[in-house]
Amino acid sequence: MPATGHITAFALVALVIIVIPGPSVTFIIARALAYGRRAAVLTVIGNTLGEYLQVIAVAFGIGAVAERSVAALTALKLFGGVYLVYLGVKTIRDRRSLLTMLNPADTPSQRRFLLQGFIVGVTNPKTVIFLVAILPLFVSRADGSLSGQILVLGLVFSVIALICDNAWGPSAGMVRAWFAKSPRRVELIGGIGGLAIIALGVRLALTGRKD
Repeated sequence: MPATGHITAFALVALVIIVIPGPSVTFIIARALAYGRRAAVLTVIGNTLGEYLQVIAVAFGIGAVAERSVAALTALKLFGGVYLVYLGVKTIRDRRSLLTMLNPADTPSQRRFLLQGFIVGVTNPKTVIFLVAILPLFVSRADGSLSGQILVLGLVFSVIALICDNAWGPSAGMVRAWFAKSPRRVELIGGIGGLAIIALGVRLALTGRKD
């Protein structure tokens, strides 16, 4: 178990990192614009689960491999980027059907939102770099198992991310409610959301090629 001082210090650093918008936040906002608050919340949950899988990977050494291997980190970024581009294109293609999605009974399944959020979370390079480079600084051999400490600190990170990321969804959801009063506005939502996701995916993929 990490020392209380280490947990507090890590929580403060994690808060600063999390509130800076990155791939996950951008994706959550885009989901809220396209499908509303409920979709954003489910995306946040899936994203948090995906990020905690990164924590587990770091705890058992996989994250260290990605840090040392340029090819491994590049592959992670490229996969995430390609997947985001796919989702963005799909969002634009389906934008004319968003009117039927205003009824919760007609929205995509909860499992789909959770899965999409999970994939974005587990491939988020911002998180993996933070966990690999920063998280180990707050563990100590004197406090017991290093893997156990990383898992605990990772849980702290995930809880903070869950709270902060959930604050973005409702705001974007309210903007969506205003647009939804007009069919043209609804199509605009799909187009903006899709373009935002595509831009994020391209940026992620290009970053992966440069690193």
